[in-house]
Amino acid sequence: MADSSLRVAILGASGYGGAELIRILAHHPNAEIVVLTGDRRAGKPLGEVFPHLAALNMPDLIAIEQVEWAGLDIDVVFSALPHGASQRLAKGLLHRTGHGLAAELVAEGEEDLVAALPRAVKVIDLAADFRLADPAVYRQWYGHDHEAVELQPRAVYGLTEFARDQIRTANLIACPGCYPTSAILPLVPLLEDAAILPTEIIIDAKSGVSGAGRAEKEANLFCEVSEGIHPYGIASHRHAPEIEQALSKSANEPVTVTFTPHLVPMNRGILSTIYVRLAEGATAADVRQVLVDRFVDEPFVSVLDGKQVPATRMVRGTNRCAINVFADRVPGRAIVVSAIDNLVKGAAGQAVQNFNVAFGFPEAEGLDLEPLFP
Repeated sequence: MADSSLRVAILGASGYGGAELIRILAHHPNAEIVVLTGDRRAGKPLGEVFPHLAALNMPDLIAIEQVEWAGLDIDVVFSALPHGASQRLAKGLLHRTGHGLAAELVAEGEEDLVAALPRAVKVIDLAADFRLADPAVYRQWYGHDHEAVELQPRAVYGLTEFARDQIRTANLIACPGCYPTSAILPLVPLLEDAAILPTEIIIDAKSGVSGAGRAEKEANLFCEVSEGIHPYGIASHRHAPEIEQALSKSANEPVTVTFTPHLVPMNRGILSTIYVRLAEGATAADVRQVLVDRFVDEPFVSVLDGKQVPATRMVRGTNRCAINVFADRVPGRAIVVSAIDNLVKGAAGQAVQNFNVAFGFPEAEGLDLEPLFP
């Protein structure tokens, strides 16, 4: 590692997102992984947890409570913990770096969180803890009060292509969910340009099983998933308010979408088929041109040519998003198709993209990956 490398902690390193963070950051010239946590796998070497990463020279996994923050001189914390687990942790970390929560922590009896850490530390959260700006909306969809409400206004929603200026100065970056990434990337430019109407947006999305995480669940067993496809979270999936938050901001008015996710028998990938109503006088070709113009200089977003249809195999293992637009046979409507890898552009890759922007590195550093095929 170069002398200028930043010292990185990955929390939740035993999950799929954590493994992808390790795979990417292990070859990043400006990152040195010094802490890996995984409570259920604490004490085990990385190669035992992930044999495909055994050749890497990495620290063993430890429990979060074993991390000796004060002596590690950490620059950035990637949190790939389950939803709800990052809130108290971020509260403690950002206080220790001089972001002013001492009185609140002491009043709450949290003196143990007031150990010193380097002032430059940033938290990049891959979970949903800081994605929703409204605490009431968070409570409604996640079923409990937020434990770090005072941090929510400080968090930057880190869909990199739309938030670079904010990310550059942020200490807390909330990486978008995988489904929202696949939908928001094509829809935001179209709403900002008024090329489509903010009503009657239908998002039909399909994900590989890795999107459900690595925890042992009966619904994710091979026999439960193989040779079939099924919707879930119908009219109740937690990513719906996240999508609506971003689209409402872009449209300057409340936007409600119909969003239905489906589980398909593949390891990774998301394909979103999005049905939109065109603005008066607009055509599908106009809609596609808006996306071409918006993403022409983006390293990780490609608007495909002609009738080429985005597919998950085009982006598997990469930080890329492939998009195209097609005229619907129903007059006045268009079909937008978007494909990403849920573990990379939908999670770890986007987190590293935000890391690069936040610390002033070339945005594609460590992420110039070719798709895995077949």
